[in-house]
Amino acid sequence: MHVTHPIPARLTVVVALAKLLQRLEMSRVPVGADQYRSVVDRLSAVLTETPADDALSAILRACPAAAELYENLNYDVAGLCRSPLDASLRAEIEARELITKLRAGRTPTGTARS
Repeated sequence: MHVTHPIPARLTVVVALAKLLQRLEMSRVPVGADQYRSVVDRLSAVLTETPADDALSAILRACPAAAELYENLNYDVAGLCRSPLDASLRAEIEARELITKLRAGRTPTGTARS
């Protein structure tokens, strides 16, 4: 994460946890589930208490893993607010198609279930 502006003191914990989560997401070495969950839980708690502003948006742009977590935390009120619209729309269409196939008794590959 490259920062060109000073980070407000109130966001130093958000930055540290966001960077750590990003490193865990990008790690080629397996990460323990407890360690991962601990970082996600701590970052979730901090994000729910952090007001949305330009500084937070900059952090989320720099750390996609934290941005995805933020979006999931706020899905009930904002939907996929940080995901590119094309990707969000494509995911919704694919989900609807899969649900329709499953309701019709077909597997996702198009063959009938026995």
